[in-house]
Amino acid sequence: MNANVSNQPTELKSSVSSSIIIGVLLILAGVAAIAFPSFSTLTAEIWIAWILIFSGVSKLVYAIQSRAETGFVWKLLLSLLYISTGVFLLANPLQGVLTLTLTLGIFLLIEGIFEIAFAFQVRPQSSWVWLLGNGVTTLLLGGLIWAEWPLNGAFAIGVLVGISLLFSGFSRIALALASRSTPTA
Repeated sequence: MNANVSNQPTELKSSVSSSIIIGVLLILAGVAAIAFPSFSTLTAEIWIAWILIFSGVSKLVYAIQSRAETGFVWKLLLSLLYISTGVFLLANPLQGVLTLTLTLGIFLLIEGIFEIAFAFQVRPQSSWVWLLGNGVTTLLLGGLIWAEWPLNGAFAIGVLVGISLLFSGFSRIALALASRSTPTA
């Protein structure tokens, strides 16, 4: 190991250790999400439902507080849309999962098209190929989700959440290890 590691302050060593522990926990959560995709998909759907409900309540409070200002009716309607969508997702989790999966597939298709178009726009730059690769990958992923819908509805979001958690865990560990070997000022 690096000789500077022993000279680092205790706080930095503790921070690196904490980051590694969090990284390992994220990896384990990612593996669990991939191993139990239906459960993790349903969990993500419920999480999104509660976010919508809390956001709607916040918007409702703001609408009421600013009712004397222009646009009160629109603020009120938006808050009710958030709340009712969240309640619908909680009351109908299977339909919510299917709807979210289809929406995700469509979103990724459109994002892939935009990324590819953007890549060709910045083509003179040396890194344009990475943008193109990202766009093609995103487009293919969206196409796979959309083409297999509704059969993949019960597990697609859970698998994607699991993959995201895995990458987050590995990147956190890599950053922690890199910071451990970086000399301090």
